Amino acid sequence: MISTAAKKKAITSAKRHDKDSGSPEVQVSVLTERITSLQDHFRANPKDHGSRRGLLLMVGQRNRLLRYLSTIDRERYNALIQKLGLRK
Repeated sequence: MISTAAKKKAITSAKRHDKDSGSPEVQVSVLTERITSLQDHFRANPKDHGSRRGLLLMVGQRNRLLRYLSTIDRERYNALIQKLGLRK
């Protein structure tokens, strides 16, 4: 679980306007923050398969949101993956 401060930081870095909390960019940013925090958890707890399932669900949700964003606005998609460093 990520802290409230980390979540707010992810939201403020990705929001498109002042009251934005649900755009695909914000959702992907928050999911990416949660995924990176879980990666540290799995280094310490390699046998935690229940949480691993949750991680895979989050990765799938993030991929669906990114695919949606790429279909509606390719420039926003490229800017987001560049900022988050998702693709290599």
